[in-house]
Amino acid sequence: MSTPDEQPHAEPTPQQIRRWRRHLANERVEAETYRALAARRDGEERAVLLELAEAERRHEQHWLDLLGEHGAGRVRADLGTRLLGAFSRRFGSVFTLALMQNAEARTPYDDDPDATERMAADERIHEEVVRSLATRSRARMSGTFRAAVFGANDGLVSNLALVLGVGATGAPAGFVLATGIAGLLAGALSMGAGEYVSVTSQRELLAASTPNPDTSTKIPALDVDANELALVYRARGMSPEAAAARAAEVFALLGAHPDSGAMRLEAEAAPEAEAEAHEEIGTPWGAALSSFCFFAGGAIIPVLPWLLGMSGPLAVLVASVIVGVALLLTGGVVGVLSGATPWKRALRQLLIGYGAAAVTYLLGLAFGGVVA
Repeated sequence: MSTPDEQPHAEPTPQQIRRWRRHLANERVEAETYRALAARRDGEERAVLLELAEAERRHEQHWLDLLGEHGAGRVRADLGTRLLGAFSRRFGSVFTLALMQNAEARTPYDDDPDATERMAADERIHEEVVRSLATRSRARMSGTFRAAVFGANDGLVSNLALVLGVGATGAPAGFVLATGIAGLLAGALSMGAGEYVSVTSQRELLAASTPNPDTSTKIPALDVDANELALVYRARGMSPEAAAARAAEVFALLGAHPDSGAMRLEAEAAPEAEAEAHEEIGTPWGAALSSFCFFAGGAIIPVLPWLLGMSGPLAVLVASVIVGVALLLTGGVVGVLSGATPWKRALRQLLIGYGAAAVTYLLGLAFGGVVA
């Protein structure tokens, strides 16, 4: 990998020109993507995204300097990079950040002899910066998103397994349809109620584990020579030495500056952490409604062939195909948002769903044979 002072001055080859122009186009689109994301945010996140855009502009200038007169005219970015730009303009969400995280991780500069070491290092750091920004966004949506993903996948898999199992017994199409609708309603209500209870319980457990902020107002009245405050820190997991040092630090600060705000900081630290944890878990009603709606949305898909008047093997085949497509889509979305390889997560969802449906279908065939 060359340094800025070691760049070749000879006439570039056609292969080099094509590669440099592709890098140039990609850097331009990535800078535009970061600016589009920044326009939808404020505060520190906006500032960080604009800094990333500026870094991409510096990389763009590197390729322009190498290309010289060959850099003029229209240059076209990779398809994946262009899609990122389109997503940022239309969505501007954690979905785009997750895609950007994957894009930064696949930097070609490690193996490109015409890229500088600084550029390759920049791309690695960008990956971590975008990962941190995406993590913030994931935390803000994780509770409701978890309920939505679980609800949709449970609806798809459980109702497909249900209608295939019942259909395999030779039951009439109307009976299969009624079973599928009943499974949709029962599952959606069960999922919604379960999510409400689950999220409520988690929030109650967090609240029970959060220190009482009013306790900090009593710190000035404690005996400096006693160890009550140190016991609090030891109970929170500090070693005796660290707890004693922390208690002495608080007492010293209060003694020198009674109105310094030390008590306020002690009181606010735990509630802030609790608020962040509550944000990640989500609200009970939000999780319940999200789970109900997405379960119902997923569960209606396997029933569609029977709703449209199909029956027998054709209905089974159509239900299996459309549910398979839906499982691939939901698995891919989960993969993208989690920063993993989308196709692997999509294939995993498909295999799990088809595996469950195959088991119930075979059981339905066996049960139908016994009944017959």
